[in-house]
Amino acid sequence: MESSIINTIPKINHIMLNIGFGNVVAANRVVAIVSPNSAPVKRLKDEARDEKRLIDVTHGRKTRSVLITDSNHVILSAIQTETISQRLSTLMDGNNGQ
Repeated sequence: MESSIINTIPKINHIMLNIGFGNVVAANRVVAIVSPNSAPVKRLKDEARDEKRLIDVTHGRKTRSVLITDSNHVILSAIQTETISQRLSTLMDGNNGQ
């Protein structure tokens, strides 16, 4: 009986992207990784905060990158944009062979 319950649980195969301090996000949900310094990104961050779509994973450190997801959530990270971009690229290149 127990095995039939286990067989009905769907498998979840998400590639997770490390965005710093033990935080990860589903790589296939990331639409953009941008620098936080431009005025449009600052407005986007403020709008997301007002609409409760902002996720801050900086642990009080300086925001160095902003990730935008397909669900329109805005994630602040203390990891450099280039570093996260390279991690994502490595994950996607490694997944193509599977």
